[in-house]
Amino acid sequence: MGIEIDVEYERHEVYRHDLTGWRRDRLASLAIDPPVRIRPDWVCELLSPSDEKRDRVDKLQGLHRAGVPHYWIANPQDRTLVVHRWEPRGYLIVLTASSGDTVRAEPFDAVELAIDVLFGDADDDE
Repeated sequence: MGIEIDVEYERHEVYRHDLTGWRRDRLASLAIDPPVRIRPDWVCELLSPSDEKRDRVDKLQGLHRAGVPHYWIANPQDRTLVVHRWEPRGYLIVLTASSGDTVRAEPFDAVELAIDVLFGDADDDE
């Protein structure tokens, strides 16, 4: 998993995502020169007012074209998480959650995730 790694999807289409993850069998090490040219398996963007259109529209469309299996949009202002799963016709919203919820969010659905912990409002031990 990486924080703010440049990923090139198509020639001259480079995004710097807030969080990016690859399955170990697809990318054993991030010790490669940027930009990474291997499609991520998971991307998470932390929504900000200045980048909202880019994250919700531009990146959503670009990541779908590239076949990124899971795209999360986390909104720190309203403490929400929206999980998208790639489908041929477009991303399908498979989960929405907010403060107080504990969820199993694809592709990490083997683990319970407390939304309050995700946004730093609670400790993981609570």
